[in-house]
Amino acid sequence: MPIKSLDYAYDHDVKNKNAIFPAVDLAEKISLISAEQKNVQAKRNEVLVLLRDALGNGRAEVRKRFDEKASGTMVVRANCFLVDQILKFVFRFVDEELYPVGVPSKGESITVVAVGGYGRGELAPQSDVDLLFLMPYKKVPRTEQVVEAMLYFLWDLHFKVGHSVRNVKECIRGSQSDLTINTSILEARYLCGEPSLFTKLRKTYDRVVRSGNGAAFIEQKLAERSERHKKVGGSRYILEPNIKEGKGGLRDLHTLFWIAKFIYQVDDISSLVKKGIFTRQEIRQFEKSQAFLWSLRCALHYLTNRPEERLSFDVQSDLANWMHYTDHAGTKGVERMMKHYFIVAKAVGGLTRIFCATLEAEHNRRSGFRLPLPFLKRKRAVEKFRLEGDRLTLKDVDSIEKSPIEMLRIFHVAQKHDLDIHPAALRKITQNLRLIKKELRESEAASRLFLSILTSPKDPEKSLRRLNESGVLARLIPDFGKVEALMQFNMYHHYTVDEHTLFSIGVLHQVEKGLLKKEAPIASEVIHKIISRKVLYVAMFLHDIAKGRKGDHSVEGAKIALRVCPRMGLTPEETETVSWLVRYHLTMSETAFSRDIDDPKTIQDFSEIVQSPERLRLLLVLTVADIRSVGPNVWNAWKASLLRDLYWRTEELLSGGLAAEGQERRVQVAWEELTKVLSDWSPKDIAEHLERGTVSYWISTDTETQHRHANLILKAEKSKSPYTADVRVDHYRQITEVTIYAADHPGLFSRVAGALAVSGASIEGATIHTLRNGMALDSFYIADAHSKGAINDTDRLETIATAIEQSLTGELKAAKLLKTLPTRLPSRVHKALKVKPRVLIDNKASASYTVIEVNGQDRPGLLYHLTQALTKLGLLVHSARIATYGVRAVDVFYVQSALGDKVSSEQKLKTIQKKLLEVLKV
Repeated sequence: MPIKSLDYAYDHDVKNKNAIFPAVDLAEKISLISAEQKNVQAKRNEVLVLLRDALGNGRAEVRKRFDEKASGTMVVRANCFLVDQILKFVFRFVDEELYPVGVPSKGESITVVAVGGYGRGELAPQSDVDLLFLMPYKKVPRTEQVVEAMLYFLWDLHFKVGHSVRNVKECIRGSQSDLTINTSILEARYLCGEPSLFTKLRKTYDRVVRSGNGAAFIEQKLAERSERHKKVGGSRYILEPNIKEGKGGLRDLHTLFWIAKFIYQVDDISSLVKKGIFTRQEIRQFEKSQAFLWSLRCALHYLTNRPEERLSFDVQSDLANWMHYTDHAGTKGVERMMKHYFIVAKAVGGLTRIFCATLEAEHNRRSGFRLPLPFLKRKRAVEKFRLEGDRLTLKDVDSIEKSPIEMLRIFHVAQKHDLDIHPAALRKITQNLRLIKKELRESEAASRLFLSILTSPKDPEKSLRRLNESGVLARLIPDFGKVEALMQFNMYHHYTVDEHTLFSIGVLHQVEKGLLKKEAPIASEVIHKIISRKVLYVAMFLHDIAKGRKGDHSVEGAKIALRVCPRMGLTPEETETVSWLVRYHLTMSETAFSRDIDDPKTIQDFSEIVQSPERLRLLLVLTVADIRSVGPNVWNAWKASLLRDLYWRTEELLSGGLAAEGQERRVQVAWEELTKVLSDWSPKDIAEHLERGTVSYWISTDTETQHRHANLILKAEKSKSPYTADVRVDHYRQITEVTIYAADHPGLFSRVAGALAVSGASIEGATIHTLRNGMALDSFYIADAHSKGAINDTDRLETIATAIEQSLTGELKAAKLLKTLPTRLPSRVHKALKVKPRVLIDNKASASYTVIEVNGQDRPGLLYHLTQALTKLGLLVHSARIATYGVRAVDVFYVQSALGDKVSSEQKLKTIQKKLLEVLKV
């Protein structure tokens, strides 16, 4: 029997359907094959070739339209149309040509149903085709033959098919026990086969599964959503988001659709306007968000040629180019595209919040925000706002129009009384953001309310996040609006600028509440000595306000602070301090992590910037909160210890402690303290040891360290060993310290660095002392290259010690072995994020050393190659500070010439710069 021409009218948005799938022509060709070809297998093969060509041509046509900038919505609808047509042809051919039956019995009937995204009528380029083969009762031989033949046909067409074979009872039973099956049946769509069977499924599902189970379905779907968010990252502002499963992604929009379909029996989200759930403006936002996300997802599938759902760094630039995002005003095109994505994700979050809160109110369930306070049971109003349940809402429908400041005041009252805000009030606020104008921004009352929210002891992060989500914050402080959803295209910052800022205020609040005493003990103590906490919180809010603009964001941010703070009601003195903090908010971390804080000149220079103990305290707390809110695992005990040491030494200098004592006196004090703890040493051994150390050694190390070094040196001297090492875990700083006592020679640092790199260790810092007896006393502070934690496994520590010894004796060839080491981050990230090599040489930062700062792409053994180059240049490394920010390595070396002085020759300095740049560019 010839296959009849198929009319298809599933989606009217797909234009010129015949160009995608010429159904009539194909039907005629298959009819000819059926008439002329008698061999069933040969007939199947010929039909397969026809359908394969039709599928390929159809996909090419859809891709062509997409490349011509048709929307992603068109792609998923057109792909769905194309696959529908192919499936119907396959079913007809299998049913009528391969396994024909005159009049099938009731048990032999079968229905093919589209489920999943395909059931919704949405099919991305690389998505699976999910099918349900529906039977009336149990399987019979013919239905098994039809299902098997169809699957083989589809596999031969290279479809990725997800399928199930069930009868109606099994579908209903599965829907009652499994949320995934329930959702698939909810959005099931009839394709072909016996239509009455599908009708029976729908009616039974509505009667048994859907009826009376709305509240349970909502609860299950919201729990599923929360679990999904946890798996792919809890924030919608992570910089490599999953655009399907992530917070604010397509799946969140699907969840709204599923709940709406289950509860209200609607097939289109726009139907919720009549139900009073969404306004027309919100429906437009839903459709715009979905269209953007679909375009992004389709482009991602086409670019990667796989079902990729994550906007990883290596594809973001290509996507931005395809979508015509260009660099503008100091912001890269890729950052502008990602900002658009995050704004859409935020909008999806707003729609979800309004939708879910309305459903909760309808089903008389309490909000998940908190349990109601006892006094709320007796009150219907709080500070001129009404209470609906345990949610705060506006007293009158026109109260915002009469007094726009109510948009800010409701957040203040909600924070004060630990209340959630009713979705109706949030919707009203969002619809009236235009009323937040210059007059309101500059009003004293608005400034007072905002400062009260920002500096409140009741979790300011949560309230500021609400303000940000509602759009009020960006309108109230336009400069903050410019960093809203702004990403930074690097691997160091894990969140958008606004999200990072809100996190940092949350961390500040935690420090103040004493919740981080273990992780940040000094900051937790110091914060209570700060005179103006208002200054601290405002500076934290403004510290990254100029990100994404031309110029240094610290300098530009300080200018913005001078303009914004008076408007917030700060005094001239407070304004100046906030501006100073914004200007120098990176200085403390840069000094601690990239400079030798054992060098008196480093402390002197930093003290000249800070100038007062109050500013030092402010800067420490702000720095800690800033670093801890960059992302997971960025803060660690090693960084904490460096900041602590810098704080203590600067505080001592500012209070006159260091200035009061000269070098000779400080050396004398060090000798006296060490002599006390060396009570088991002979006077002769003590005298010899004290003569070995240099002035810089005695001044820069503490008594405990000197004691350990003394015992190590005595052991080496008595055993006449050419090389002695001590490996210990510093639990306080959560770092592993490797101390080496060996004959000093050029390249010692480089050889040790190579051995450590080969052993999978990362050098975080190093201090090199050349003693008066010509021996080197070098300390390397190392961590695991991947986890960045201390290395404390005994076997591994022995392996490291052996590698160092073999490197020093020449047995270990580090250069060769390093070529085989994998990079710390995926190669795709290194390819996408290029760091421009830079070498800075400073002869003013230290009184005794030339300071060389190297910036470049991080890679295994980079430190080894850099120090090897320094050795070949005839330079002696005194100390090093090693830091990594995502893929960017920042290594700082304090060096001297072979004669023991600074490098002053301009020609020599140029040669150093040239050679180090060559290393970075390899």
